[in-house]
Parts: sequence; C-alpha cells; structure tokens
Amino acid sequence: MQYVAWFFLIVGAAFLFLAGLGIFRMPDILNQSQAGTKASTLGIISLFVGFAIMETEWAPKLILMALFFLFSSPIASHAICKAALKRNKAKFVLKENAFLKEGE
Repeated sequence: MQYVAWFFLIVGAAFLFLAGLGIFRMPDILNQSQAGTKASTLGIISLFVGFAIMETEWAPKLILMALFFLFSSPIASHAICKAALKRNKAKFVLKENAFLKEGE
C-alpha cells in the first residue's frame, strides 16, 4: 500500500507543479485561472488520497478538506474571473462584454 500512496503523492506534487507553471506561463487572467484551478484541484485531491492511504486515521479529516476544496476552488476561480472581466483586465477583443449584463 505504501507504493500506491507514494504514487498518489508524486502525481499530486507533479500536478501542483504544473498548476504553478501554468499560472506563470499563461498570458491573461482567464487562462491563468483555468490552469491553476484545474491542475491544483487534481493535485490537492491526489495528495489527500496519498496521505489518507498512508495514515488511515487521517482519512475522515482529509475527506472533509477535499470536499471543501472541491466546492470552494471553482467558486473562487469564478469570482476572480468575473472581477477581471468587470475591471477589463482580461485581454478580450470585444466591442462590448458579452459575459456581463448591464447593471452588475
């Protein structure tokens, strides 16, 4: 079981590294948010699975932390992207912002 746990830990660390690299390399806030959110969610969940396999008494707490991360990460990413669109920080070439309604 230790090998399976180490596999998940290494996969999680690799995805977290790729998330950081994606945030660094992407050109605008929308791409950075997508790269960071998708890869970091998979990386954190893989780390939690690896730690849960290694230390079984930590599993309930890790499951709760994983659920919190699964629900909060997309919501935070959405809020950041919407704020970037409102402040015109996203490098869109549009005459008007089709993603926002007037009055928001």
